[in-house]
Amino acid sequence: MAGERFDQDEEWGHSKNAHDEAESLALHLSAVAARCEEFATAFGCGDEGRACGSLHDLGKLGPPAQQRIKQGKGRSIDHWSFGAHRMLARYGTEGIAAAIAILAHHKGIGRLSKDTLNDLCRLDPWRQWLLDNGSRLSELPPADADAWLASSGLILPESLQSICPWKRISAEEKAAVMTDIRMLFSALVDADFLETEAHFNAPAPDKRYERPRPPKLQAERALLRVLQHIEQCRQRSNAAEHVISMRDDLLAACRAAATEPQGVFTLSAPTGAGKTLAMLAFALDHAARHSLRRIVLVVPYLSIIEQTARIYREIFESDETGFGLHYVLEHHSLTLGPSDVKSDEENERLATARLLTENWDAPVIITTSVQFFESLFSNRPSACRKLHRLARSVVLIDEVQTFPKELAIPTLATLGHLAKQHCCTTVFATATQPAFTHFDDHVKQIGGPGWQPLEIVPPDLNLFDRARRTAVHWPQTDERTSWNELSEQLARHNRVLCIVNLKRHAKRLIELMKDRAGEAGLFHLSTNLCSAHREKILNDVRQRLADASAGPCRLIATQCVEAGVDIDFPTVYRAMGPLDAIAQAAGRCNRNGRQTSGDIHVFRPDPSDDDAEKSLYPPGGYLQAAMRTEGLLKLGDIDIDDPRAFADYYRGLYALGDFMRTDIVEAVLDLDFEKVGELYRLINQQTVNLVVPFDRECELFNSLRDQALEAGLSGEWICRARPLTVAVYGTGERLSGAADPVPLPDWTRRHRGPAGADVSDEWFILRDSDAENYDSVLGLKELPSAWGWIA
Repeated sequence: MAGERFDQDEEWGHSKNAHDEAESLALHLSAVAARCEEFATAFGCGDEGRACGSLHDLGKLGPPAQQRIKQGKGRSIDHWSFGAHRMLARYGTEGIAAAIAILAHHKGIGRLSKDTLNDLCRLDPWRQWLLDNGSRLSELPPADADAWLASSGLILPESLQSICPWKRISAEEKAAVMTDIRMLFSALVDADFLETEAHFNAPAPDKRYERPRPPKLQAERALLRVLQHIEQCRQRSNAAEHVISMRDDLLAACRAAATEPQGVFTLSAPTGAGKTLAMLAFALDHAARHSLRRIVLVVPYLSIIEQTARIYREIFESDETGFGLHYVLEHHSLTLGPSDVKSDEENERLATARLLTENWDAPVIITTSVQFFESLFSNRPSACRKLHRLARSVVLIDEVQTFPKELAIPTLATLGHLAKQHCCTTVFATATQPAFTHFDDHVKQIGGPGWQPLEIVPPDLNLFDRARRTAVHWPQTDERTSWNELSEQLARHNRVLCIVNLKRHAKRLIELMKDRAGEAGLFHLSTNLCSAHREKILNDVRQRLADASAGPCRLIATQCVEAGVDIDFPTVYRAMGPLDAIAQAAGRCNRNGRQTSGDIHVFRPDPSDDDAEKSLYPPGGYLQAAMRTEGLLKLGDIDIDDPRAFADYYRGLYALGDFMRTDIVEAVLDLDFEKVGELYRLINQQTVNLVVPFDRECELFNSLRDQALEAGLSGEWICRARPLTVAVYGTGERLSGAADPVPLPDWTRRHRGPAGADVSDEWFILRDSDAENYDSVLGLKELPSAWGWIA
């Protein structure tokens, strides 16, 4: 039907595009129905998807709606409720999930209640409610709409067997119900977005826009390429033989587990065991055996994404591999920019990446925990449109120990149901596996299948015993170490890593170390450094560690260095903290097993040597976890190479709270999609992006400032700015005096609120290009405001 002309007196689905062509309503409904059916077929709901697409914009029938579309005149029209009403009228309780998807496809899913559905079934009270709230419904009688459907050529299923009938909605399967409704909603929203785009982005008259098609997963071929890459790494590795043997065994365990049926898995392996590539091999092998479509890697930190994306692209997107451009897509806050910037003159590659990332239309996705999990629990169309891509996929969740326990119950219920109902295998990977089986009964209570994952690594491999590469030296009861004493100890070591809990502690220690040992070979790492600066520091550190004649190498860091950062020190000092953090710190010590044993020194900072009004720990769960470690230590030294120690640690930590009595669990039990979306936050504080003048890239900084003033924010600008960006807690109002908001291009201002806004509230750039606010060692200085920096 693409390019098909129609009588201008017919009902329009969309107004005219740049080629002065309108789109008929029949064409739009037919195109969305076909695409939504395709998407929903992946999770067994093709008929329901077709019905959704066929009826979603039925409210555009009738004179008021048509006047609004054709002339842009008249009061706002609710064009979604009428289609939801006809869905319920036609299919009864089997049409409820589809009706909800239609009702929400522009404004998002609200609270699901029987009263709402009953009101929707009776059009008159619904019409009055809309009028009272400044909108109105199509005035076309239902019988006329049914007749129009019959004459338009739209073929609706005779009956539906819904993924989510009323008997399930009214039962105790709340988390499962919400997941199923979001998946159907996602299929409809994405289909509608794509077909609307096809009309308005038409490249020529009588021609619909077609998105570039990404490559297929080609799992078997991709697996061979990964195995080749692993062998190449093995050949050039300088790791000890017993470490290489351990990595080989982990890979073999992953290959063996890939033959298992789809479900939920854990991958518990010590740091340095080759987990990143081994779990990718599992995912591809598993995908090949079960005909899966996609792999999604979820990681908590941007630093890990940067490192992993380079590895994945080296494997799949180098010239000789032939997997094609956009085989691997990154999706996080710094890749493509804010969601309200929809178009600019980007080059073809960036524009295509932006389009494919909107709905995860690629075989391999690398994303952050924030992006993945907050989308999974969102009620908004733009966030949910990608979710249907999770059907028939493998999701690898790395460094899962960072996941907040307060969100565990609804998250485990949702992931378990995705595996059971939507063929989405999930792997929880870490060296310090949380004891989430503690929540098994709680997960069942809110409608999940429970949580009893299959461990990929058989216990007889004894990986943790074989990986013993360090000796942990715990402090004596009530032993305290001043910063001056600590700097003296660090200065005795030529190569040493020290990890502290807070950035002010790192700054204090850096200042003391400069006086005691000089600046040569002294490094600092925290997220006060932009990514280009962090990358330079890590490269310099690795070069010094690899060259015995390179002189001292002393790195003072916050916990950002602990997960996924491949460095290897002979000695590590770690401030008292959560047990999993201490174990992750140990993973940076004797990582490649070249020494008989590395040394981990755990110390308690002396509170009398610090600001008495400030805590020695970050607030909230971090402090609670550190106190749990202290509690275990009173019983004797802790063996961080024993998984049983972590099971005990996590069980005790979970016992400290009643996680069934949280606002988000209550919202799930109430089927309140909107409230769940508001409450589900991995990071509870707002952040903004600040572009800084890292000295090695000052030319780039000045170029970015000039370009921002001249042309405003764009996707291309954001990609260039990404290496110089620091994420900062707070809002832009608190940054006045030190940084300027980046202007928006003229054409975007009408899309933003408040009315008349002409600058971004997400992107800022420091005013100075010298060292006034950005230090060559410490990075971003404390600005003249009450900002807090992300650790």
